[in-house]
Order: sequence, then structure tokens, then C-alpha cells
Amino acid sequence: MTRVTKEPEVRKQEILDTAMELFYQKGYDKTSISDIAEKIGIAQGLCYRYFKSKEELFDTALDYYAEQQVSQMQPVLCDRSKTLKQKLYETPTFMDIEQHNSFYYKVFHDTDSKKIHDQLSMKICRKLVPIIKEQIQHEIDSGELHLTDADTAASFCIYGQLGILQRDDLSGEERLNRIRTFLLQLLV
Repeated sequence: MTRVTKEPEVRKQEILDTAMELFYQKGYDKTSISDIAEKIGIAQGLCYRYFKSKEELFDTALDYYAEQQVSQMQPVLCDRSKTLKQKLYETPTFMDIEQHNSFYYKVFHDTDSKKIHDQLSMKICRKLVPIIKEQIQHEIDSGELHLTDADTAASFCIYGQLGILQRDDLSGEERLNRIRTFLLQLLV
């Protein structure tokens, strides 16, 4: 086998992407590090150079996917030229940004993976709260919002959405409309 050298970040991403493909095709429990290495055509030890275990690899993939979601929302959320109301309407939603054909999406949103989806939701919330806190604090400081605790408000606005987002009896559009309407009443 010819050895192919790649930049560390490129190789790490290749391992993550291949792992997600195999997790989707075979299931997490039935996929081993050696399966991942074999599919890529590398030594198993190279996978362990980047990830101590399959669990660490999976957690890194979860964090990577959460970061991808947040990074697509962040430009609108952090745009100081926009009002809170504009941000609520213009920030891309999960329905807008998720690529349904990616193996990341398929693994994290599989109907049998509620626990994994819940982990993803919590990671996304942890990444969004500081961004929203900063935006709310800016609105408080400028006198646009009459709140006293940006941290609590940000946590409530982000984590509070989960109760609506996880409802199966509402369409995706209805969930987003309810969240948007409530946040507008609360913050604007």
C-alpha cells in the first residue's frame, strides 16, 4: 500500500467524515477504529494519533457539527447594524442550514438516535448562549432592552426553545413560528 501523507487537519477531517459514513451505514456499535482506518487506507494507529478512542472521535464529530450549525447563524446574530427583531427574522434556522444528505445529519437526526440528537442540541445551546448573551447585553447597555441579567435571558432564550423544537406534534414551520413569536413578545 502506498503511503499518502496529508496535512494533520485534512487527515483528521478525513477520519471524522469516514467515521460518520460508517456510523451511518453500520451503526456506531458495529463500527471499529480498524473499520475506519481500513476504509481510508491508513494504519489503525494513525487514527489513534488523532483520537484516543472511538468515543472521543464521536464527541469531536458532534462538536464539529454543532460548530458548523452555529457558525452559519453567527454572522446575523453578531451584526450590530441589525435590531433584535431583524435578527430574529433573518438568522438562518436549522431548517435552512442543515444538509440533509450529509452523514453527520443522518447520524445525528436518525429516528432511532434521540439521545444523540439531544446531545447535539445541548452542544449547540452551549455554543449559542455566549453569543446571545453578548447581543442581549449590548441591547441592555444601549437602553433598547429593559432587563437586568443578560446571562439568564440568553440561557432562557436558547435552552427554552428546546421544549418547542422537540415537539413532534408540530411542523417545523409551526415550531419556528411559535419560538419567533414568543421571543418577539419577550425581547422586543
